Amino acid sequence: MPVTAQQVELIPLAVYTLIAVALIGGLLLAAYYLGSGKDAKDKGIAYESGVLPTGSARHASQVPFYLIAIFFIVFDVEGAFILTWATAWDLLGMPGLVHITVFICVLLLGLVWLWMKGGLDWGPSAARSGRKSSHY
Repeated sequence: MPVTAQQVELIPLAVYTLIAVALIGGLLLAAYYLGSGKDAKDKGIAYESGVLPTGSARHASQVPFYLIAIFFIVFDVEGAFILTWATAWDLLGMPGLVHITVFICVLLLGLVWLWMKGGLDWGPSAARSGRKSSHY
């Protein structure tokens, strides 16, 4: 059976893949056989810039971090889409304007929901006034 041009083009990819798999396998085998294999109690201790850690790493966080993710979506992703729309606004015309307006309104509703849930009530000003952010 003759070799086609498409098959010839795949030969460098196949060689590269074989070399990469062989290299990774060799390094893993070398680490397995050359490693000490000993478990020391110091291996499980967190490294804190040369200082032994004290206390527990488990503490209640005052900032619900998923709210930060929502802020990221509302502001950063919205900005990326608006910038993309702005580069082609003359090509999109009135339908593009309607679409970006609906998009901004939906994200604005998300921001209002976040505000109503108390997502904006965290930080030093919330602590001074005695308010706590809701953790739903």
